[in-house]
Amino acid sequence: MQPLLINFKLLFMNQLLFTGRMVVALLVVVIFSKCGEQMKAAPAIDDAVPVRIQPVIDTTWAPLLNYSGVMASTAEARLSFKIGGVISKIYVKEGDAVTKGQLLATLDLTEVNAQVQQAIQNVEKAKRDAGRIQNLYNDTVATLEQLQNARTQLQVAEEGLRIAQFNQHYAQIRATENGTILRKLMNEGEMAAPGAPVFFFSGTAGNDWVIRFGVADKDWAVLKKGDRATVELDAYPGKTFSGVVTEIAQGADPLSGTYEVEVKVLPEGHRFATGLFGRVHLQPASRQAIKLIPIEAVAEANDKTGYVYSINADRRTVTRHQVTIAFLEKDKAAVADGLDSVREVITDGAGYLTEKSVIKLVQ
Repeated sequence: MQPLLINFKLLFMNQLLFTGRMVVALLVVVIFSKCGEQMKAAPAIDDAVPVRIQPVIDTTWAPLLNYSGVMASTAEARLSFKIGGVISKIYVKEGDAVTKGQLLATLDLTEVNAQVQQAIQNVEKAKRDAGRIQNLYNDTVATLEQLQNARTQLQVAEEGLRIAQFNQHYAQIRATENGTILRKLMNEGEMAAPGAPVFFFSGTAGNDWVIRFGVADKDWAVLKKGDRATVELDAYPGKTFSGVVTEIAQGADPLSGTYEVEVKVLPEGHRFATGLFGRVHLQPASRQAIKLIPIEAVAEANDKTGYVYSINADRRTVTRHQVTIAFLEKDKAAVADGLDSVREVITDGAGYLTEKSVIKLVQ
C-alpha cells in the first residue's frame, strides 16, 4: 500500500506543477498583450523629434520694385518741318548749344514761295471779281446770289493765302527754347516728309529730369502718383538720388505689354544728361498685411510656395501648413497667406518632421 500512496502523491504534485506553469504562461501572455497595446497607443519617448518654436509676427509690407531705364529731360522734343520738301540748309550739328528762336534748318523755298505768290494773285483776282459784281448789283444787273458768291470766292482766296504764308513760315526749324542738339537725324539735300524728325532736341529752360520704364501689370496695380523712389546712376557710383512717381500710363504698350511709368529725379546739384543709365527702386505707399516667421521654420519651399509646421493642442503632434512666401529678408520669411490662425511655428527640427511625427518641445 505504501508504494501506491507514494505514486499518487507524485501524480498530484505533477498536476499542481503543470497547472501552475499554465497560469504563469497565461499571465505572461496577458502582460505582453497589454504592453503591446500601450506601445501601439503611445510611441516611445525616444522616437519623439525634439523641436523649438518661435512666435509668428504680424506686420505690414509694401513690395520694393526694381527697374532700370534711361535718363531724359521733360523738355525733350523732336523738331521737324510742318510741310515736306528738300532740306536746303542745316545750320547746327550734334552737341551744339542753341538759344530760343535760333534758326536750325530750312527747306528749299522755291516751291513754297511760288505757292505764296499764287495765293496772292488769287486774292487780287477775287477782289476784282467781287468789285465788278458789286457794281453790277448796284445797277441791278447782277443778282444778290452772284454778289454773295463773289464775296465767298474772295474769302476762300484770302484763307488760301494765309495757309500758304503759314507753310512758308514753318518751312524752317527754330529752337523752341534754350537747349542742346542731341542728334541730327537728316542732312542737307534729303527729302523731309511732313512731321518727320530732323533734330532730337533737349531744352534746359526747366530742370526736370525723368527716367521712363515699363512695369508689369501686377506692379502697375500697386503704384500711385507720388510714390517715393531712389535712383542709382552708373555715372555717379555710390550716390543715391531721390525720386517721385509723376506719371503712370493708363494703357499697356501694344508691343511690350508693359505700362510706362515716369519717375522724376532730383539732381541735388549734380549734372545730368539725356541717356544716363539708371536703376530705380520704387516703394509703393499701399501696404498689405503679412506674417514674419524665422526662415528656418520653412521646411520645404518651391518658388513662392512653402510648408511650415505648428504644434497641436496636445503639444505632442504637429500640423503641416502650406504657405505663400512674399519675400525673404535676412533671417525672416514673409508669409502672405496660409497662417491665419497660427500663432507659433516650429523652427529647430522642422526639417525632420512629417504630418505623423511625434515631437517633444525643448527650450
